[in-house]
Amino acid sequence: MSAVAIGFIVYLVGILIVGIIAARITKTLPDYLLAGRRLGPWVVAFSERASGESGWMLLGLTGLAYASGLGDPSGFKLEPAFWTAVGGVSGILASWFLIARKLRVASEQLGALTLPRFFELRFSKFDPVIRLTATAIITFCFAFYIAAQFDAAGKSLEQAFGWPHLSGVLTGATIIVFYTLLGGFFAVAWTDFVQGWIMLITLVVLPLVTLSQLGGFDGLAVRINAINPEFLSLTGGRDGWKLISGILGGFGVGMGYLGQPHLLARYMSIRSADDIRVSRRIAAVWAVLAYGGAVLMGLVALAYFGPDHFADPEKMMPELAMTIFPAWFAGILICGALAAMMSTADSQLLVATSSISEDVYHQTFKPELSQKQLLLISRIVTLILGITAIFLAQLPRSIFDKVLFAWGGLGAAFGPALVLTLWWKKVTRDGVLVGMVTGFMTVIIWDNSPFAGSLYSLVPGFTIAFLAVIIVSYLTKDRTRP
Repeated sequence: MSAVAIGFIVYLVGILIVGIIAARITKTLPDYLLAGRRLGPWVVAFSERASGESGWMLLGLTGLAYASGLGDPSGFKLEPAFWTAVGGVSGILASWFLIARKLRVASEQLGALTLPRFFELRFSKFDPVIRLTATAIITFCFAFYIAAQFDAAGKSLEQAFGWPHLSGVLTGATIIVFYTLLGGFFAVAWTDFVQGWIMLITLVVLPLVTLSQLGGFDGLAVRINAINPEFLSLTGGRDGWKLISGILGGFGVGMGYLGQPHLLARYMSIRSADDIRVSRRIAAVWAVLAYGGAVLMGLVALAYFGPDHFADPEKMMPELAMTIFPAWFAGILICGALAAMMSTADSQLLVATSSISEDVYHQTFKPELSQKQLLLISRIVTLILGITAIFLAQLPRSIFDKVLFAWGGLGAAFGPALVLTLWWKKVTRDGVLVGMVTGFMTVIIWDNSPFAGSLYSLVPGFTIAFLAVIIVSYLTKDRTRP
């Protein structure tokens, strides 16, 4: 057995052990969905960051930077790598400052375990329309999002071990569904904590060691300038609307952090609102290092391998690790890609499960169920969602594209609605409901319109939804507010 395979197996066994231990302390639905709201600031910060940066970052963003440099002179994507990194870090900070503390306090006061339930209880004791609408959006988007993570597992294992893509998908999916099914939020949060460290090490160590082999930044610049100087330009040779749309697209990615249910659940799970400040600082440092490392990794791979070395740029990271490091250490770093995928997929599986089992089945049809019965239903739903995502993982779209679609739909639907609900006293139930639907539908319509190639759909989706919440709230201001 190769050293890479041994490192991979040791990593997976460790993750499964965490899941089994967590299962022993998961007794109630609040335990399964929010770890009983008793996680510490370090676990929450690393879990939130690991969940937020999926296989999209380890394979998608690194592959984008490899294929198109900082500013994307070829117009390969609407979101150039550099501006995506800047926008991503900005969005992370905005989410921690604008949402984290207020949502933690409000969700506990209302007794809400999920985002749909929070919106319902914020305006009424019983409002199935707003709860089921939010649940439908979450389930639809997460089906594609989870599929993208399974796809990332397939590509990582295919590149590292030569496995068929489907075998890699099934392996990653089986492990994730197993430990999520057993341990719920405890298992997800603690595995994310471990995976967050592995991801960070991968994103920092691999590009820096490769950079040293290239002769530092000077050597990197010489090699890339010989390929195309525009790869190191922040504008990528763009001007006019093409430049503006690229910058807006990058910041549009950051807007999405304000409305991702699997990240918002982390804020709700922390043991005290007073711990938010510590978690926020940890998350900010992690974000800067990770985003910077992802972009640098793409650039050093471009300089090291040259352009067009990979038919699929999203398979670059595993080969770079196996080329630069001894096999045993490369195996650990390749686990960083799997960690990125797992830490996001498990979180999304759990949130989608909670939306269906708690917000639909429990609250609508079977409010009298015992905690043991609710746990069983939640685990069955987790299994069904995992199987569905395996089939969707076979869609031909790239990891980057699958994630951006789901990210845009969730960010536009929930970001404006949540920010205004937490910060604006005049917001109304109808305003929030219309804003959610408007944001979600705008993303879908934009992605399937002639404008799709001009601007990332989350930007118009977020903007229109924000205006919709405000306008409809004013129009319905005479109705009862909480």
